[in-house]
Amino acid sequence: MNWEMLTAIGQLATVFVGVPSLIYFAIQLREQTRERRQSAVNALTVQWGDLTKALHDSPEFSAIFLRWLQSFDDLDAVSKVRFSAFFNRFFKNFQAMYFSHRDGVLSASLWGEIKRTMTDLIAYPGLQQWWKTRKHWHTEEFGRVVDAIIARGEKPTAYLTYDLKQVVPPKDS
Repeated sequence: MNWEMLTAIGQLATVFVGVPSLIYFAIQLREQTRERRQSAVNALTVQWGDLTKALHDSPEFSAIFLRWLQSFDDLDAVSKVRFSAFFNRFFKNFQAMYFSHRDGVLSASLWGEIKRTMTDLIAYPGLQQWWKTRKHWHTEEFGRVVDAIIARGEKPTAYLTYDLKQVVPPKDS
């Protein structure tokens, strides 16, 4: 056997060992990517749940929330601070979801669900008034997404069947 033959056999052995190793590596990498994406979606879901918890845990907060949606400009200073704090968290969560979608972590169908929720809320005058004063708290790219939703001029329908004129804070028990 000459050296050329040994070299050829060595190269052939490398192919038989290397190719399956590369295939295995690619499968593992794809699985890890899928797990990381799912982990990111789960984290966003937990953050969303924590944020909306205030609405279902506190009747007072729910009543204030519904009043906020009607007008930010008419709120007293303390209510404006509470509104800003709550919706800043809300929009930071929306912003994180937007960038997760843009970067391919969040699927188009999940982003569609989130965008519809945003559209429902952004349609309310109170939220639009707040956005004008706090838009600079968010990235310009996300700001363009919100501005595009506002520009469509959707009518507020999320709480259409609720009699929002009758919203008053609950009396202490």
